Amino acid sequence: MIRAVLAPFIFVLHTSLQILNLALWGGLIILLGLVKLIMPNGKIRTAWNKVMHGLMFSFGRVSVLMIRLFNRVDIECSVHGELSKDRWYLIIANHLSYLDIILLIEFATNRIPAPKFFLKKELIWLPFVGLGAWALDMPFMHRYTRAYLEKHPEKKGKDLETTKAYCEKFRTVPTTVINFVEGTRFTSLKHLSKQSPYENLLPPKAGGVSFTLSAMGELFTNVLDISLLYPENKRHPMMAMLSGQMTKIVIDVNVTPVPELQQHSERTESEFRLYFQNWLNGLWENKDNRIKKMLES
Repeated sequence: MIRAVLAPFIFVLHTSLQILNLALWGGLIILLGLVKLIMPNGKIRTAWNKVMHGLMFSFGRVSVLMIRLFNRVDIECSVHGELSKDRWYLIIANHLSYLDIILLIEFATNRIPAPKFFLKKELIWLPFVGLGAWALDMPFMHRYTRAYLEKHPEKKGKDLETTKAYCEKFRTVPTTVINFVEGTRFTSLKHLSKQSPYENLLPPKAGGVSFTLSAMGELFTNVLDISLLYPENKRHPMMAMLSGQMTKIVIDVNVTPVPELQQHSERTESEFRLYFQNWLNGLWENKDNRIKKMLES
């Protein structure tokens, strides 16, 4: 009762501190990124990147520390399989809130290599986030619509070429790539409008994952199927967290093999597209069943 009354005051204080935390670590990352521009490739640049990754991990740790401070929250993290900081991973996760990104960064700390997000080009202008991601060598993608490509066929495949060029930087340094395959945050309205066959998920889009695997597939050691849940704050998890009303967070990690890659497949393009969509649908169906059991328990 008292926490409900204090919720508006907690929201203002907690939100202000989270923004300051982002500004502090994001600003430092951007500053080091500018210095990196004049550095030659080699051991010094690699060591500099590790320092910058450490700043990103610090952002995640401090952010989650504040979440624990302002909320009486139980964070339950389960990992089914072995993890290593010396391997390459593709994370496939459901998407519920901006809070997902903070939790995934904090989860990666001391477990797996620094995570990279494939970002829309427009996000470069988002304060601290855009330039911080640029400094950390995260790829910014210019996704062309089908209608645009029909008018400008010379642009077809450009995103894949850009991604492959970025991914050359990841060949010698273990990396984690995060992909939210639903393409947007889950809401009840989106679930209804998309006529999702899953109870707790939106339909997965194969394009983004296939795109990533085409560019980096040979590097990945495993796929990490991560399920994020806010079982007692489903409607507005970010608002609940900032207001001190978050009570439980579940992070469930399933370590799975990398699927067959198109460049190694004897299937035709249409056959491979069908195979890959079926693989992703199967992964998503299993995830939905696991989430259902976790919510019931």
